[in-house]
Amino acid sequence: MSEQPLTNLSQPEPVSGWNAATSSWLPTVILLLVTIVLWEAAVRIFSISSFIVPAPSEIAKSLVAQWGTLMQATVVTAGEILFGFLVSVIVGIALALVIVRFDWLGRALYPLVVLFQNVPKVALAPIFILWFGYGLAPKIGLILVIAFFPVTLSMLAGMQSVDRSLLSLMNSVGASPTQILFRIRVPHSLPSLMAGTKIAATLSVIGAIVGEFAGASDGLGYVIQFASTQLDTALVFAALLLVSVLGIAFYYAAEILERFVVPWAPKFSRA
Repeated sequence: MSEQPLTNLSQPEPVSGWNAATSSWLPTVILLLVTIVLWEAAVRIFSISSFIVPAPSEIAKSLVAQWGTLMQATVVTAGEILFGFLVSVIVGIALALVIVRFDWLGRALYPLVVLFQNVPKVALAPIFILWFGYGLAPKIGLILVIAFFPVTLSMLAGMQSVDRSLLSLMNSVGASPTQILFRIRVPHSLPSLMAGTKIAATLSVIGAIVGEFAGASDGLGYVIQFASTQLDTALVFAALLLVSVLGIAFYYAAEILERFVVPWAPKFSRA
C-alpha cells in the first residue's frame, strides 16, 4: 500500500487578503441592502408620510440636493471631533498616570472621577455655553467630559494588572516608582489604552453633536436641529447618516493607530 504525503492535509491553504475582506464585510453589506429594500418597500406599501419616516430614496435625494451644505457641516464637525478627541486622550492619560504614580492623590481622585462620570453630560451643555460662549470651547469641553473616562479607566486597568513578581523584581534592583511607572506599567497598559481610545473616538462624535445641539451656527448637529424645526425629516436622516459615517471613520482610524502602537496585541476577529 503506497504512502501519500500528508503535507497538504495538515496545512490549510492561505486565504488571500481580498477573500478575507469579502468574507468579513459581505454579510454586513447584504444585511444593509436588505434593510434598505425593506424600508423603501414598507414606506411605499403603507403610504407612510415622509414627514414621519422618509424613504431611503428621499434621503438620498436630500443628500444630493444639500450636498454642499452637508459637506461644509461635516468638515466643521469632524474638526471638532478630532480636536476634542485628542484633548480627551491627553487628559485621560495624564489623569491615569497621576492616579497610579501618587497613591494618596489617586485614592482621592478616583472616586471623584467616577462620581463625575455619572453626571448627565447633556445638562452640562448650557453651563459650558454660559462659561465659554458659543464658540469652539464648549463643544471641546463636552467632548472632553464624555470621552476622557474610557481612556483613563482602560489605562488604569492596564497599569494595575502588571504581574506582582515583575514589580517585586524592579523594586529589588532599586528602581524608583517613576521608573517602574514608565518602564513597566505604561508599556503594559498600551493594549488596554488603545481599546479605550476606540471607545473615546465614538463618544467624541456624540459629544460634538450634543455641543452643536446646545449652541452652534454650523456643523451636522446644527443641521439636524434646523432641519427638525423645518420638518425636513429627510434632511435630518441625511445628516444622521453623515454623523454615522464620521463615527465609523474615527473608530477605524483609532483601530489603525492601534495596529501601529501595539502590533503584538490580539485583534478582534469576526470569523
